Parts: sequence; C-alpha cells; structure tokens
Amino acid sequence: MKLQSALLVALLACVPVAGMAADAAVVVGQAPGKVGAAGRVSAKAKVEAVDAATRTVTFKGEKGNVFEVVAGDEVKNFDQIKVGDVLTVTYAEAIAFELKKGGNGVRERREATDAVAAAPGEKPAGAAGRRMIIVADVTKVDHKHGTVTLRGPKQSRTLKVDDPAKLKNIKVGDQVEVTYVEAVALEIGAK
Repeated sequence: MKLQSALLVALLACVPVAGMAADAAVVVGQAPGKVGAAGRVSAKAKVEAVDAATRTVTFKGEKGNVFEVVAGDEVKNFDQIKVGDVLTVTYAEAIAFELKKGGNGVRERREATDAVAAAPGEKPAGAAGRRMIIVADVTKVDHKHGTVTLRGPKQSRTLKVDDPAKLKNIKVGDQVEVTYVEAVALEIGAK
C-alpha cells in the first residue's frame, strides 16, 4: 500500500531518536573517478502506554527517556500496538560522486520518492525513500585550497576535498554526477 512520504516523514519527526538506544554504521569507498559513502543508524524504544481515544503512544527509550507520539490516520493498524511492543526506527543514506570527463551532458536534477505501509492486520510499519540524481558542471578547481566548485541546475556549491591530490584529474568543463539516496523505516514489533 502506498503512503504519502510526507506523512511518514511527519511521523518520524515526532519520534525523538536522541536518547533511544542506537547503533550506527558508515561505509566509504572510492575508485578512479568515483567516490561514495553510506551510513545507517537504528534506534529502539519500548511501548509503555497506548491511548486509543487520542491515538497517543507513550514510549520509553533504552536510556530511560519517555516521550509520546500521536499517531495520525496515516498510521494503519493502530489497534495492533500493545504495551511492551518495541518501536524500531532505521534511517539510511548514501551519496556517490562520479566524474564525467568532457562534460557533454546537460545539467539536470531527477528525483523519485516512494513509500509503503504494513498490510491490514499486521503490526504498524512503514518505509519511505527518496533518490535524487544531479548532474553538475565543474566551474572551478582550486588546488591550493583543495576545493572544487560545481554548478547544478539550480545552484552552485563549493566542496572541500579531503585530499587535494584527488583534484588532479578534475578540470573545468568536466561534469560530476551526484546520486543521493535516503530511506527511513519504522516498525512496531513484539518484545
């Protein structure tokens, strides 16, 4: 079942991940003309109380913090949430840069979003994701300061490069294709 991504993100914004027990992972990789990084963080909290009349769920994080979330109509299967259930929130993102020598492409931005929710009768769960691809022109390479300036379809950005030696193959007129992906998943499960 499709959900509006904005609704799921609005629910996520109500969940204070800080103070919940969290684990995280980061991966970085590179190849000639390519570099990328990906990361993930996951946090958990236990359901302490459920008020069906107001659709309010009280959670307790593993660090002892207590917080409430009002579950809107977009939260399907609300009646499946029980005291003792565990909320798991996972957020992941990745970014990749690929150098396109010669710059024959058109500056552009493409974006897609999608979301899903639990089936009827299942514990509430949902996930939303977004993928954005931007093709940008290299307009300046500053070897002294270790920066490269990219002009995309809407704006320009100057990026600091961790190792200025990596700029040696980048020239004004080249293009960079940037792919950014992010996703969030929320799941209520039994203890």
